[in-house]
Amino acid sequence: MSRSRNAAVLFAALGDATRLSLLRRLSVDGPLSITRLSEGTGVTRQAITKHLNTLGNVGLVRHARRGRERVWELERKRLEKARAYLDQVAAQWDAAALRLKAFVEG
Repeated sequence: MSRSRNAAVLFAALGDATRLSLLRRLSVDGPLSITRLSEGTGVTRQAITKHLNTLGNVGLVRHARRGRERVWELERKRLEKARAYLDQVAAQWDAAALRLKAFVEG
């Protein structure tokens, strides 16, 4: 999969408020069970599981069994790669803006 395609799949998974909220909770509170992640959200455990699986499919979260529960945690390396991609895009935009400024002023 190309880097752009890989990034598109990742950002598509991030394009949902519930999934972003789950990532935030995992980044702040650390590994949590589906029961804990669904508390106070008004979202069913089944829906939370579906969202976590979507995030897991793109490598943003992973789970491990602890007794009868699955505990989910943030995959920080994958999130760092997403950030690096955004930094690269931002640098390209900055360079393009500088070229445009030089053209307009030149």
